[in-house]
Amino acid sequence: MHFLAPFSTRRSVADLTEREVLALAIANEEEDSRIYQAFAEACGTEFPASTQLFSDMAEEERGHRAMLFDLYRQRFGEHLPPIRREDVRDFLTRRPVWWTKNLKPEQMREEAALMEIQAANFYERAASQALDTRIREMFVKLAEIERGHEKRAETLQGELLTPDAIEGEKAAKHRQFVLTYVQPGLAGLIDGSVSTLAPLFAAAFATKNNWETFLVGLAASIGAGISMGITEAMSDDGKISGRGSPWLRGIACGVMTTVGGLGHTLPYLVPNSWPNAFYIATWIAAVIVAVELVAIAWIRTKYMDTPFLRSMFQVIVGGTLVLLAGILIGSS
Repeated sequence: MHFLAPFSTRRSVADLTEREVLALAIANEEEDSRIYQAFAEACGTEFPASTQLFSDMAEEERGHRAMLFDLYRQRFGEHLPPIRREDVRDFLTRRPVWWTKNLKPEQMREEAALMEIQAANFYERAASQALDTRIREMFVKLAEIERGHEKRAETLQGELLTPDAIEGEKAAKHRQFVLTYVQPGLAGLIDGSVSTLAPLFAAAFATKNNWETFLVGLAASIGAGISMGITEAMSDDGKISGRGSPWLRGIACGVMTTVGGLGHTLPYLVPNSWPNAFYIATWIAAVIVAVELVAIAWIRTKYMDTPFLRSMFQVIVGGTLVLLAGILIGSS
């Protein structure tokens, strides 16, 4: 098991030998190539232009690593010294893999550009501070290599990220947003807004008691939210369907289910001591139900390309049937 060396025992780059500096540069090129390859794999088939961009950048880094290792082999032989970036207090650091895996393609491109700039700036600064002529020359050479990386990355972006490719990636990102957040959230909102109508209004017309009705609605909303969230998360891991993280979908679905149910439950917090408290709460709840149904129709029109009037007809018919069922059962 490796432990990070205490800061006081870590060496400065300026204190390293020429051999050690070159070994660190080789390790850095290798790690950067793996990061770019991870970016390419994360983009996958949904973002082909960015996938090709990062694959080419990874190949460039592997080529530079091979060039540096050839130089090292000519001067120092085959064996690389066991020095790691964490052993050097002022060497380049990279973000952890678990952080970079969650980036969007445009954020990956920004991260890649930052990595190249940081490397070039570091080597240039180190060259100006180094006293040993050989080390200074090595730093200058490494800075030139990194500037070449940066310019090559810009060239690759110009070649691969055409306007059509960028538009295609935007469409794919929108589709992913719909699949991961909108669709599960809409399913939850529909379930919370519609399915909780029956138990809520059944309790309302059976008891004519606002507080008891509120408790029934609260239990139904939270219970439905938990159930829908777990169901969404467990129904599809997203690996085959490409719908994204099951936990993100589950949270979106569960939260929107609870919100949908609570919307027409909260009016029953009107105190029973008020005159006509039951009818006031019920009328407010009915208005909120109408707003919820319009919101559902609007979301379906905006994100699912469903004609608004058709969507309104569907949600009104469904909501009315559930509402009447609750009223009839509660009044019997």
